[in-house]
Amino acid sequence: MAKEELMTFEGMIEEVLPDGRFRVMLDNNHTVIAYTAGRMRRFRIRTVLGDRVHVEMTPYDLEKARLIFREPTPGGGGPRRSFRR
Repeated sequence: MAKEELMTFEGMIEEVLPDGRFRVMLDNNHTVIAYTAGRMRRFRIRTVLGDRVHVEMTPYDLEKARLIFREPTPGGGGPRRSFRR
């Protein structure tokens, strides 16, 4: 495995921690601490308890991960605000 290769896993957010960190239970029943990736922060993608997410991990540290994708919720979220001038 090359040094630059990252492993991608899917999981569910178990706990919201301070400073943009989350405790994520992966599908293989392994728990990791994940932080929000820069692109998710930039576009203000909100993640809450119970969201399905994709995380990237390096093979050197299997306890930390980077949260890279939040799967869309079934139902499409709440009502959208209308914009009037």
